[in-house]
Amino acid sequence: MSDRRIVTIAPTGGMSMKTANPNLPTQPQEIADDVIKCSKAGAAIVAVHARRPDDQATCNPDIYSDINTRIRAGCDIIINNSTGGGNSGDMLVERGDGLWESNFDERLRGCDGIGAEMCTFDGVTVVDTVGDKEVVVITPPSRCETLVKRMADKGIKPEWEVFSPEHILQDVTRLIQKGYDKPPYYINMVLGGDKGFQGAMPYSHDVLDFMIKCLPPESIWCVSGIGPAQLPASIQALLLGGHVRVGLEDNHYFSRGVKATNLMLIERLVRQMADMGIEPMGAGEAREMLGLKAL
Repeated sequence: MSDRRIVTIAPTGGMSMKTANPNLPTQPQEIADDVIKCSKAGAAIVAVHARRPDDQATCNPDIYSDINTRIRAGCDIIINNSTGGGNSGDMLVERGDGLWESNFDERLRGCDGIGAEMCTFDGVTVVDTVGDKEVVVITPPSRCETLVKRMADKGIKPEWEVFSPEHILQDVTRLIQKGYDKPPYYINMVLGGDKGFQGAMPYSHDVLDFMIKCLPPESIWCVSGIGPAQLPASIQALLLGGHVRVGLEDNHYFSRGVKATNLMLIERLVRQMADMGIEPMGAGEAREMLGLKAL
């Protein structure tokens, strides 16, 4: 039996703009076109972020539904909508104390898009530094439960997105033990974002190894490396038996000075997997592994 892994494409994210990389897809058809190409190249899951017509971040369910419908018209990839949102547009609330706050009510709306099979569960309390803005992302235990219950009520499987060991050991483990998800639990470890997020961990082999040891039993894990960490974190994840996420949400560069496209990043990862005797899992096979309904 061949060694097969899930590849996730994260095409857009909620932070970067086209000024950083003109290849970044932000509007529904742009996103769908990129995702369909990446699906044909080996991606089984797409981590979708929505943007307004002015490219600012949002969790507007109508925009998610539009993106999801366009993606589904062209491929069978698993659709995973973000409830993290981003750090601009509808996601920001000015607090009046010099800080900005991530809009939790808007984040909840990320669960409401038609066609979402999974949603990212960002049960984290962190500070995101954006230029001269400090954005507090406040997700205490009560909000964590509100968010995951919204997913459960809609039949959506959480992708448990974590940035440090305590995110695994505290709310993720607590909510899994309370029965808000069924095994296998899909946990995405985001590493290398520590320069932008207070509360996130850098990538290193030792950090990744320790976080794997913190995972609940019956977990399936994925690694998302930010910026320069994307390439080494992906290779290390494959060597350790994990799954991998790549895309312009996390990294703009293919090599030093060369701006990437989402397809370039997926095709390189699939070539590297082939050199290691690993094949990308198809979307149908990934659905079966994750316990999602077949299309």
